[in-house]
Amino acid sequence: MPTVRTPLLLTFVLLFISFPAMADVYDDAVSNPYRPAADRQRDADSKPAELMRFAGVKAGDTVLDMFAGGGYFSELLAYVVGSQGTVLMHNNLAYQGFSGEAIEKRLADGRLGNVVGLFAELEDMGVPAGSVDVIWISMAYHDVYYVADGWTVTPDTFFPALQSLLKPDGRIIVMDHMGSIGTGSSLGNTLHRIDPEYTQADFAAHGFRLAQQSDVLLNPEDDLSKNVFDPSIQGQTSKFVYTFVRQ
Repeated sequence: MPTVRTPLLLTFVLLFISFPAMADVYDDAVSNPYRPAADRQRDADSKPAELMRFAGVKAGDTVLDMFAGGGYFSELLAYVVGSQGTVLMHNNLAYQGFSGEAIEKRLADGRLGNVVGLFAELEDMGVPAGSVDVIWISMAYHDVYYVADGWTVTPDTFFPALQSLLKPDGRIIVMDHMGSIGTGSSLGNTLHRIDPEYTQADFAAHGFRLAQQSDVLLNPEDDLSKNVFDPSIQGQTSKFVYTFVRQ
């Protein structure tokens, strides 16, 4: 009986099919057993592994989680940058008040040794100029155009902070609730959304170039006329994801 030889290419294909893809550092961060249960409940909608992989966050990086809220992403980023890296978990006074005890719980007992709680307004960050590899801004850029008593963030404080803190070869990761094209910044104060085309133009006008984008958080079923806190869409809004670098 003749010997049947499997072609070399077919062998590689069969091996590829037979074994699932190995988890990487981003999957490992998401599956870390020390993560709070409440965080895990967010993962299906927030897709953190995909976002951190897209951002290219790596061991040893200094990452500024700007307007971090309770620190959902701060903890994940801390696992990725490792002991040689640092995550600055930033909140200003308004965000700190909004996040309540979540911040204290996140940082309690030094459980995240490479996370530094940073409570400051943008014009008084106290972070060395040009020291940050990645500035991570999740669902907060639209607040640059929010207007309310006690809220001090404006384009005149936001963009200078980015320019000052970012390394020359650093990058800014921006994800936010999508608003309808043509609405500009007007929805930031009402629906808590922002126009993606306006976002690109705004960053360009302040010295940053769009380097890449991802559709991982797009949701074609999202009604862009609804407030992001509407129960019918909360947590599942369509979001753009951009990487900006210096022009």
